[in-house]
Amino acid sequence: MADTLHVTDLVDQHCHGVLRTELGLGTFEARLATAATAGGPPAPAPPCSTPRPASPGAAPDDPVLLRHLLWAAVACRRPLQLQLRSTDRRRLAGFAAATAGLGSDLMLLNSYPYHRHAAQLAHAHPHVYADAGAAPARTGARAAAVLAEILELAPFGKVLFSSGAQGLPELHVVGARQFREALGRVLGGWVADGAWSRTDATRVAAMIASGNARRVYGLG
Repeated sequence: MADTLHVTDLVDQHCHGVLRTELGLGTFEARLATAATAGGPPAPAPPCSTPRPASPGAAPDDPVLLRHLLWAAVACRRPLQLQLRSTDRRRLAGFAAATAGLGSDLMLLNSYPYHRHAAQLAHAHPHVYADAGAAPARTGARAAAVLAEILELAPFGKVLFSSGAQGLPELHVVGARQFREALGRVLGGWVADGAWSRTDATRVAAMIASGNARRVYGLG
């Protein structure tokens, strides 16, 4: 049985807040069902689509307005979260190339099942980061294998955690636990195989779990 590395501190870079009121069973089940539907693999956007900004509300349908909002966000020189909903690699890669050196980091969220593409972009562009938090929640028993595929391609300093959870506190807890376990299995397995030292694995675990997010978002 593979060794498991203990992962402690987490910084969730993308979630939608927590309900702070008591819920009846019916309301709880309804919100859980909504989260399960939203948490499934996203439908691919048309190949001609523009990368959509992550937002609790619906993204604008007007492509001209959407492009204006994207470039206005880039001009703010703050991290820009994008939902990865398209297999059109050339268009997304073109946007990444066009924004290089402008001072805004691109955070690619919810990339599964396109997680390898997100990892490749994070490898190719200094300002592009791959979010790995949603993959464990969507892949269950294969979470560690999918996370390992991301780490094969993306630099360790470019991978971040997020739960993507909304409303129910239990979703945040489960998302964090799944990610901790998956990351612990991947890095612990490399230690058990003799490929890594435990010191290196612990350092990389801290980077991915919280350090990278603290650096990019200036959290200290």
